Amino acid sequence: MAEHPARILVVDDDPTFRNVLEMRLQSWGYHVKLAADADRARKLAGSWDPDLILSDVVMPEVSGIQLLRLLREDRPDRPVILLTAHGSVEMAVDAMKIGAVDFLTKPLNHKNLKAVLTEVLESPDSLAPVAASDGNGEHPGFERTDDGFGPFIATSDAMDEFFEMLRAVADSDASVMITGESGTGKELAARTIHELSARSDGPFVAVNTAAIPSELMESELFGHEKGAFTGATRQREGCFELAAEGTLFLDEIGEMPMALQPKLLRVLDGSAFRRIGGKEEFTFNTRVLAATNRNPREALEEGTLREDLFFRLNVLTLRLPPLRERRGDVALLARHFAAVLSEKHGGEGRRLTDEALELLDQYPWPGNVRELRNVVERAVILAREGEIQANHLPAYIREPGRATEGTYRFPPDATAEEAEKELILQTLDATGNNKSETARRLGVSVRTIRNKLKSYGIDR
Repeated sequence: MAEHPARILVVDDDPTFRNVLEMRLQSWGYHVKLAADADRARKLAGSWDPDLILSDVVMPEVSGIQLLRLLREDRPDRPVILLTAHGSVEMAVDAMKIGAVDFLTKPLNHKNLKAVLTEVLESPDSLAPVAASDGNGEHPGFERTDDGFGPFIATSDAMDEFFEMLRAVADSDASVMITGESGTGKELAARTIHELSARSDGPFVAVNTAAIPSELMESELFGHEKGAFTGATRQREGCFELAAEGTLFLDEIGEMPMALQPKLLRVLDGSAFRRIGGKEEFTFNTRVLAATNRNPREALEEGTLREDLFFRLNVLTLRLPPLRERRGDVALLARHFAAVLSEKHGGEGRRLTDEALELLDQYPWPGNVRELRNVVERAVILAREGEIQANHLPAYIREPGRATEGTYRFPPDATAEEAEKELILQTLDATGNNKSETARRLGVSVRTIRNKLKSYGIDR
């Protein structure tokens, strides 16, 4: 740190926020000056020469992004941290390209803010903004190749845009909402964000909030003490403890029980929790990523997702495009899966014929990449040592009109329960085993579909 107490310039058009942040920073020993707009900020930056600038993103006339560009022109080595309540991935991309050291979420978590300031100001390299790449547009350990980026196989324009956003999101420590249809690879995206982030040395913990019974979800997240409830025969750590200093991924957040959502919100806002049945409060330093295969706005309108929790998790949004929007990627993925799965099932690599590839390319893939992988694996097994031909593909791909939505057959003496089972199973077949699309077509929740399959003793 510099010999004098570090000087921090706070730029925000909200006077209450400026004054509260000024008192907090002064209590930590920093010298602070305030600016209500970009013009005043630039003048103070020139005359007072602060060691670091904290700037809001959304301001009248000149935004925080525009101010960042101006400040970088004046003095490119000075660290700038942006503060945002409603950030976007595009905004993060711009900020990281220009050289912001971090995005912090409003309302500010003061423990996290202090940790970031200490790291930036006391690091030997504190005057060098955190790089968004290695100088060649790539992250160390993840190279952009002709076939994709990191674990992703893709060359389409839609995925190129996604990779750009993925890199920007990884450089921040803000919460991220990953959206995309079932089977697009949301957990893979979350793991990639973790591996590219400063938390990569810490644990990555994933929990599917739709797959865990509602009565057990609170214990899964926060843990419990011995004797906290019937069956609690020992103390158990929850996901927030297991993900300490790392990343917690909450999949299918829109399916989380409503009763638990306000508890999760309080924990996220306070960065502290108690185990069930415990009195000790634990603080945590964990980045939270969430995902949903539904349109979050629809979940808000339907009342299955609290608005305040959504905005707390949706600081940055990352959308995974469905496979039908990824022009050219189907054949690339199919060849990749054929090679990998041929090795898995023994024998030489199976080659896909042009006719098979054309059929795969024409199919809309409601189950996305997961469905494509399953189809190719089936074809690899059927093809044995030879080529994968059209007849090795499922009938619904060879004959698209064969499975028509809305056409169902039931035994004439079927009971209501049996008819319901057939309806669910036939809809799953028609959607390529896509549970989210099946739930949408039948007007029920994904949790209902899962519970029904479990009651039938069927694991799809």
